[in-house]
Amino acid sequence: MAVITKFVVVREGVEKMTFTSKKEADAYDKMLDIADNLIPFLSDSELGLKDADIEKIGFYLAQHKDELQSLLKGGTAEKKAPAKKNAKKSAVN
Repeated sequence: MAVITKFVVVREGVEKMTFTSKKEADAYDKMLDIADNLIPFLSDSELGLKDADIEKIGFYLAQHKDELQSLLKGGTAEKKAPAKKNAKKSAVN
């Protein structure tokens, strides 16, 4: 018999996500905490956004918190480099 350890993130009695490592579960839980803090902040703005849009923006900003922090400090957004293609060289005889 195999034993499988699972880490479950539960919010307000609702299971949100299941992970195989505590580190991943903690990171996801922290992202949810950040989103929970951003949503009221965005709701208080005078942008006239719908609740669904505010929630989407809050989660997006929480998921990209490192890039957002860099931007807020006056830096630039980190662009992910495209995957390098492995060029195969063929020998010509």
